[in-house]
Amino acid sequence: MKDKAPPAGPAQPTAIAAAPALTSVVPNTGPAAGGNTVILTGSGFTGITAVRFGANPALGYTVNSASQITAVAPAGSGAVAVTVTAPGGTSNAVTYTYTAVPVLTSVSPSGGPASGGTTVVLTGSGLSGATAVSFGSTAATSFTVNSATQITAVAPAGSGAVPVTVTTPGGTTGPVYFFYLNAPFLISVSPSGGLASGGTTVVLTGTDLSAATAVKFGSTAATSYTVNSPTQITAVTPAGTGAVPVTVTTPGGTSNSVIYTYVGTPVLSLLSPAQGPTDAGSGVTLSGTGLSTTTAVHFGAASAAFTVLSDTAIAALAPAGTPGPVPVTVTTPGGTSNSLTYARLAPPVI
Repeated sequence: MKDKAPPAGPAQPTAIAAAPALTSVVPNTGPAAGGNTVILTGSGFTGITAVRFGANPALGYTVNSASQITAVAPAGSGAVAVTVTAPGGTSNAVTYTYTAVPVLTSVSPSGGPASGGTTVVLTGSGLSGATAVSFGSTAATSFTVNSATQITAVAPAGSGAVPVTVTTPGGTTGPVYFFYLNAPFLISVSPSGGLASGGTTVVLTGTDLSAATAVKFGSTAATSYTVNSPTQITAVTPAGTGAVPVTVTTPGGTSNSVIYTYVGTPVLSLLSPAQGPTDAGSGVTLSGTGLSTTTAVHFGAASAAFTVLSDTAIAALAPAGTPGPVPVTVTTPGGTSNSLTYARLAPPVI
């Protein structure tokens, strides 16, 4: 008699794998062209069969562990749902946003000093989320994203013409150019003195004077100025007193200074002697104030040879003239003095 087989036991249930779960994608933005690497974190990543960005499969992915995947984003646009598929099903979605490539259209001002420090405004589109602003190969000293179309940045030190670019998660812009400029340099101001009331036309000579934005006499702006060339500016002096530094400012900086002296109108108080012959050559001492910068002495319309002795005295040689009184005046950069009378006496008749 054969033994009977034992009765079969109850069937064992088959284990069903849980669907994977996503918690984050980092970074959660990237360029519309794709190609950037992101890290997916979550759980249940064993046996992954697909990683998708919206309807598009990742360009590639590596399962690092049951809780992490490294993936390469495909091309796309806008906000898309990132999902992971495993034998247990498809995960929940987390959002990944494609960012358009940023565009720069202008930088203002377009130039500044080689020492840096110029605040510029960059204008364009797609500038939100900027991660870098570069002047050539050098990062901006600082920058602030004002809006999707504007960034304020501070230029670093540099030289020559450099491309300015902005980098966002969407990529890097094409360049706009910023020009590093040399500071202007002044050599002379001519004439070097004039009326305290202003209004004297002077010529400033130097280098890198193009694009001058200001000409100052001390702390006072020139009444007007014209840039004649990179080496010359014609300016009209404002009112002032004493010796003041003259400077020129351009986008490259502010120049060294040259001295301009405001001169008061000279005053004559005495001629000694006050009379002489009609022949040339008689010595006359002129006394007064403000005489140290004298440029001319006149007896009537005739110029006289002279020597400045001090701010209060001049030695002059009276020119020849007809008998009678003649007005004597002194001219300085401060103007022409009052006049005193010099009498020419006819020689006696025998």
